[in-house]
Amino acid sequence: MSTRILLIAHAPLANALRECALHVFPECAQTVIAIDVPPDEPPEQTLAHAKQLFDGQNQQETLVLTDVLGATPANVAQKLVDDVQSRLIAGVNLPMLLRTVCYRHENVDALAKRAIDGGAQGVLEVEVSKSTKTN
Repeated sequence: MSTRILLIAHAPLANALRECALHVFPECAQTVIAIDVPPDEPPEQTLAHAKQLFDGQNQQETLVLTDVLGATPANVAQKLVDDVQSRLIAGVNLPMLLRTVCYRHENVDALAKRAIDGGAQGVLEVEVSKSTKTN
């Protein structure tokens, strides 16, 4: 069984990341869930929506990825995962998500480590040759 992956981020980031993941791994549509948090939505409403999605699933292990620690999506995610077998990671990026989708068959603890490694390894400064720079 696959570990479920929940993206919760400022709109439209969560669904945009999900669509990118589905572009590469179309078979993961049932595994990756996205919740975009609109700027004008009260946190209580976002939490209620997220709980509905969680309650609609079985007690599957869940890796929750959010964008900014301390922001509304992360705060909602913290409340959401309190009583669920899950891990929460802030700072989501596309390399992190692709790594987690690729290894979604692993347990949530192993997947959390892979997510952090994938996210960090995906951030690199790319050298630009002088011949490609314009004046």
